[in-house]
Amino acid sequence: MGKYFGTDGFRGEANVVLNYDHAIKIGRFLGWYYGARIGKKAKIVIGKDTRRSSYMFEYALCTGLMASGADAYIMHVTTTPSVSYITRTDDFDCGIMISASHNPYYDNGIKLMNHNGEKMDEATILEVEKYIDGEIPEIPMAKDAEIGRTVDYVAGRNRYIGYLISLSKYSYNGKRVGLDVANGAAWTIAKAVFDALGAKTYVINNDPDGFNINTDCGSTHIEHLQKFVRDNNLDVGFAYDGDADRCLCVDEKGNVVTGDHILYIYGRYMKERGKLLNNKVVTTVMSNFGLYKALDKIGIDYEKTKVGDKYVYENMVTYGNRIGGEQSGHIIFSKYATTGDGILTSMKIMEVMMAKEKPLSALAAPVIVYPQVLKNVRVKSKPEAQNDPDVQAAVDKVGKELGENGRILVRESGTEPVIRVMVEADSIETCEKYVDYVIDVITKKGHLA
Repeated sequence: MGKYFGTDGFRGEANVVLNYDHAIKIGRFLGWYYGARIGKKAKIVIGKDTRRSSYMFEYALCTGLMASGADAYIMHVTTTPSVSYITRTDDFDCGIMISASHNPYYDNGIKLMNHNGEKMDEATILEVEKYIDGEIPEIPMAKDAEIGRTVDYVAGRNRYIGYLISLSKYSYNGKRVGLDVANGAAWTIAKAVFDALGAKTYVINNDPDGFNINTDCGSTHIEHLQKFVRDNNLDVGFAYDGDADRCLCVDEKGNVVTGDHILYIYGRYMKERGKLLNNKVVTTVMSNFGLYKALDKIGIDYEKTKVGDKYVYENMVTYGNRIGGEQSGHIIFSKYATTGDGILTSMKIMEVMMAKEKPLSALAAPVIVYPQVLKNVRVKSKPEAQNDPDVQAAVDKVGKELGENGRILVRESGTEPVIRVMVEADSIETCEKYVDYVIDVITKKGHLA
C-alpha cells in the first residue's frame, strides 16, 4: 500500500483527505501516462456512485485527463464491476471508479483499474503518488488537436446489464426476490437484471439523494432486508453496498447468508459439476472456522490470503483458482469477472437455488457459523507486539487448547497502530476468555500505546 492508495483505492473524507486537486492530478498523470508518453491518445472510462461529491470528482478527473490529451468516456452512475467489465471488453487503457464503497456519503474514493479491469499494479500507483507529491516533473499540457474530450458512454452500462442477463441459465419466473440497493450505484441496474429474468422484484432503498448512500441500509445494515423478506414472504433477498461489488443474502426465513456461506454453496455446486479447478476455494484469514469445517466434510481444499479482495484475486490468477472471496460478500468468479460483483453473485446464488430446487436456507445449512470475538489493541509498535516471544507463546497455548474446536488469529491492522486478536470457538464465553488472555499478555509486556 502506498501513501494515498490502499488496497481498494484512494479513500477518505471528500475535500478533507481526498480533494479536488488530487483528482485533477490523478487525471493529469493517467492521461499522460497512457497517452502522450507512448505517442497515442488515451481512452479512459469513468464511472461513479451516487454520492454528492462523486460529481465533483468526475469533473476534476475529466479535466485532468483532457488537459493531458486523453479522451474521458463517462458511464455516469454505475457499479464498480460494470466499469471493470467495460474497461476490459471495450479496449480502454484504464478504468476509474469514483466510490468509497460501503463508507458513509461524506467519504469518497478513486479506484484505478488496468486495461484488463483488474486493480492497477503497485508500480503504476506509486508513480501516480509521486506526481501528486510533486516528485515527478510537471507534465506538459496538451495543445491544439491533442486536447482531449468527454464522451457520453451510458451505452457501456447498458451493455453490462445485457452481459449479466446473458449469463443466467434459468428464468426466475415465479420467484419473489427482494433487493436492497443501498441508495447506491446498483439502484437501477439490479432491478433491470432481475426483471428481465422474470423475477417478481421488490426493491428497497432505491431513492438516492446524494446523502443517503449506505445510510442505515444495504449490506452493512442487512437487518432491514431481513425484516422486508419476512414481512413480504419473499423467496430470497440480496443486499449490496454503495458500489455493488459485494453482496450478502437473506434466506426465505430471514436469516443472513454471508460471503462464507456463498463460497461454500457455489464451491460445492462447482465441485459437483466438475467445474472446481484445483478442487479449491480461496478465502481470507478472516473467514469463519465453520466454513473450513464444512469444506473439510465435502473434501474441498482452500487457500487463506491476507484480508482484501485484492489478495484473493492475486491468488486466483497465480494458481488458476476459479472462486474466492471474503466474509463481507466480495465474491470473485474469475471465469466471468476480474473483481467482486454483487449482482453477479446474487445471480449465482439464484442459479444454485434453481438447479437444485432447494431454498437458500437448505443450501446454507451445512455451514455452522462459530461464535467469534474480535478485539483491537492499540500498541506502540505492531511488529514488536506481534513478535514478542511471550505473546507468541500465549497465542500458541490458546491454539493448542482450542484444538479442532476453534482457532485464534492475531494480526496487524494495515491502516492503524492496532493489533487485532480474534478467537472462534464453540461459545462466546470461550472466545472472550482466550482473547482477554492474549490481550493481558500484550498489556503486561508494556506494548499498549
